[in-house]
Amino acid sequence: MYELRRLHLKHTKKMQANHWSGPVYHLLREHQIRQIAMVPDAGHANLIRLCEADKDMLVIRLTSEEQGVALLGGAWLGGVKGILLMQSSGVGNCINMLSLSTSCQFPLIMLVTMRGDHAEFNPSQVPMGQATETVLAAMGVIVKRADTHEDVIEEVSGVLRMSYNTLRPMAVLIGQKVIGAKDFLKLTHTVSQ
Repeated sequence: MYELRRLHLKHTKKMQANHWSGPVYHLLREHQIRQIAMVPDAGHANLIRLCEADKDMLVIRLTSEEQGVALLGGAWLGGVKGILLMQSSGVGNCINMLSLSTSCQFPLIMLVTMRGDHAEFNPSQVPMGQATETVLAAMGVIVKRADTHEDVIEEVSGVLRMSYNTLRPMAVLIGQKVIGAKDFLKLTHTVSQ
């Protein structure tokens, strides 16, 4: 048992060393992102922890993702850059509010971890997961897709530049191949112990 735990920790440390969250955190610092609006999400957990540990960043927990759009619009008016972290299911909560960014012409950057994507176990996540890109694009958001750790870093870098240079809403969709698909059997086994 000890050997298995040691191997798991070694694998976890290796995965974290190659994880997109570290380089993305450094990109946020480089671009002077100061506000992180988010609804807690396991897919963003590493990035959230890095931002929470940074005394120059304010991580704001939201009750609904749409609040982040207005919050970041206000931050921009006050001279502060921010980013919205959410899961694809939260995009549906933002539909009406997304027009605020295009109407008022302020940059809005969203990092969206996908559900209802690769190897999803929860049928309730599939409809919004499949519609996320279409919904965002229909509301005037420029959408980029990342399906590898390297893609996440490259797309976030490009979006940070483009959104702030052109004052447009943009989203990076981080696929389940990157964050990992949840397994219903593992979840139920963990809960029952």
